[in-house]
Order: sequence, then structure tokens, then C-alpha cells
Amino acid sequence: MKKIYDTATEALDGVISDGMLIAAGGFGLCGIPELLLEAIKQSGAKNLTFASNNAGVDDFGIGILLQTKQVKKMISSYVGENAEFMRQYLSGELELEFNPQGTLAERMRAGGAGIPGFYTKTGVGTVIAEGKEQKEFNGETYIMEEGIFADLAIVKAWKADDTGNLIFRKTARNFNVPAATCGRICVAEVEEIVPRGSLDPDAIHLPGIYVHRIIQGSHEKRIEQRTTRKKEDA
Repeated sequence: MKKIYDTATEALDGVISDGMLIAAGGFGLCGIPELLLEAIKQSGAKNLTFASNNAGVDDFGIGILLQTKQVKKMISSYVGENAEFMRQYLSGELELEFNPQGTLAERMRAGGAGIPGFYTKTGVGTVIAEGKEQKEFNGETYIMEEGIFADLAIVKAWKADDTGNLIFRKTARNFNVPAATCGRICVAEVEEIVPRGSLDPDAIHLPGIYVHRIIQGSHEKRIEQRTTRKKEDA
């Protein structure tokens, strides 16, 4: 089975379409599948729903798809750092389903494990619980959350072999693993593709059975918030 493709556009050929639910890895600007997001933008696919921790910033990450009005709904934990996101949401142009971060990660993981729903205490008594089934366990109230079963998962990894085994670098691991597992099709972009057998089996974060297509590319290393201090007088 061919898994390696030359470009992000080729890797999404025959995969991307209007109205899809897409699970995207990344946290802030760390470990986001930027090349695949650009390819989705170029595809013109619209009415998309993204399950992702956040939507990047205005000109990077999922933010570039907000600019072109290709996103219909976001399933997210954090919506800061993106003025266009805020504008579209407040004007009613964009649907938003808030999820606590742990709940969102578990919804993806559950989908990847074939689990349709689970109970959690997180969000009980808040707007998060509105409209959701509630049940008591040992005298405490829990709400039911549904697993996420995405049409497509897009992730960013550090290294891959030609079978799709992936290694993520440090905090870039974040939501990438659960996002990858919950997609019917998973496309990964990586910094380096190495020969089969060169990865330590104990170091692999995501087995290749979850990954259907791979591209290698150059990536931009952005700093989301740069904080500095004034130089002290000598």
C-alpha cells in the first residue's frame, strides 16, 4: 500500500470534500499540520467542521480557513489569539462547540477506540452540560460526552517510516495522537521520513496502522507569544 505522497495536495486528492468533520492535531501553533491546512485552503472545500484544540491565529493554522470562510463549525477548547474567529462567532457566522481540553482529547481517543460515549464530571453544573444526558455514579453527577468519529484526521509529526509509524517531538505530541486515531482516513505531514526498521519500536508514539498517507515538507517555526524583558542598565 502506497503511503508516501510528494505534496500535501496529492495526499488529499480524493479525500477532501465539502461538509467533512476533520480532526486536526496541534496546540496553539505547536505541532499543527500547516502544509495540509494550506492544501485544504487551496482545495476550496467548504462547510467544514474542525475538531481541534484551537484555531491557530489569524494568518496561520486553521485561521487561514476562517479567512476564506471554509469553516462552518469549530469543536474547540480555546478560541483566543484569533480576531477573525471572535468576529465570526459573535456575528453568528461560525458555530462553536466548547469542550474542556481533557474532554476534547478523550472524545478523540474514544472515537479512535470505537467508544461512542463516556461519562465525565468535567462541566457538570455549567453551560457545557446543557442538553447532555446526566447520570449519577456513587452519589455524584456525571455528564455523557460522545466520541468523535472524524471523516479525516490531519496531523504533524517529527519522523515517520514508510509504513506510517510516527514519532512526535516533545510537546508537539499534544493532540496529534488522539486526533490521528479518530479519523476514518489519517494524513500525516512530517519533517523527516526514515528507512523502515530505523525507528526504535519502543519510541514510536503512533503505529502506522492508523496512518494512511504521509508527506514530508519544510515547516515554519513560529512563536505564538514572544515575551521579553527590558535590558537592565549596566
